[in-house]
Amino acid sequence: MTVPVFQDLTLPVLRASANGEIAMRDVVEKLRVELHLSDEDASELLPSGRQTRFANRIHWAKAYLGMADLIASTGRGRFTITAEGQKVLAHPPSRIDIKFLEQFPTFRDRRSGAVRDEAEDIRDASTTTGSDQSTLTPDEVMRAAERRLRGDLAAELLERILTAPPDFFERLIVRLLTSMGYGGSAIEAAKAIGRSGDGGIDGVVDQDALGLDRVYIQAKRYAPGNPVGAGAVRDFFGSLDRFKASKGLFVTTSSFTQSAKETSEFLSKRIVLIDGVQLTKLMIRYDVGCRIEETLFIKRLDEEFFD
Repeated sequence: MTVPVFQDLTLPVLRASANGEIAMRDVVEKLRVELHLSDEDASELLPSGRQTRFANRIHWAKAYLGMADLIASTGRGRFTITAEGQKVLAHPPSRIDIKFLEQFPTFRDRRSGAVRDEAEDIRDASTTTGSDQSTLTPDEVMRAAERRLRGDLAAELLERILTAPPDFFERLIVRLLTSMGYGGSAIEAAKAIGRSGDGGIDGVVDQDALGLDRVYIQAKRYAPGNPVGAGAVRDFFGSLDRFKASKGLFVTTSSFTQSAKETSEFLSKRIVLIDGVQLTKLMIRYDVGCRIEETLFIKRLDEEFFD
C-alpha cells in the first residue's frame, strides 16, 4: 500500500497514545507494522531528504491532535493522550479529519488565529476541488499553501510554548529579541532577563552597547481564552514609572482585551503589546524555534535570452 494521507493517520496516532506517554519514533514504528507498510513505502523520503514521508505525515497528524487538545506534549519527541482525547476514543469516529477536529474550540481558535489576513480567502479556495480551484493562478495556489503551512506552524509553536517549563518562555524572549537585533549577544541579554526580580518587571534588554536606551519587559504565559486585561497594562505602566523607563514591551501567549489595547494607546509611555499570534509570526520571521526545511525555486521564462 502507499503511504496514507495524514488525515487517515490522525486516529491511529491518537490510539497509539491511549496507554499514556509515548515517543514519536515508537509511534512511527508501531503504525508501520499495523498498516503493513512495505520497506519501500516506509523509507520513502521527502524531497529534502531529511525525513521519510510516512514520519512527516505522522508528525502532522500529531500536530493537529495537539491543536484540538486531544494530546499534549510531555517532552522532546514525546506526548500523551488528554482526558478529551480519551473521550474521543471511548466513542471513536471512523476517521479523525480536519472537519471532525473543527468541533473543538481550541482547534478552531488556534488554526484560524494563526493567519489573519487577506490570504484566508485564497487559502480556503486552494483547499476546494473542481472548478473552484481552477480560478486560482499557480502562483496563488503556491502562496496559499505556504501561508497555510506557516499558519499551522504558528499554532504548533504556540502549543509547544504553553507545554514547556515556565523559564522556557523567558529564554524564548531572549532569543527572539537578540535575533531581532536587541540586547547584543544572547549571553548579555540572558543576564538582563529576570535581573530586576521585583517591581513588576520581568526583564531589561539594552538597545545599545552602553545601556543608554533600555526596553523593559513584562511576560505573561497565559492559555488561549485567558486574555490580558487593562489592569495588567496599567500595573506595567506603574512599574515603568518606578524605573523611570520611557518604553516597555508586554508579551503574552494569549491575547489582549480591547480595553487593554486602548489603555496602552492612551498612556504617556510607549508600551508595545505582543500577543500569541504576533509572537509566533515573529518567531517564524526570525527563525526562532523553527528552521527552513526545504527551499523551492520558481523559474520563469527569460525573455531577454530569447530577445
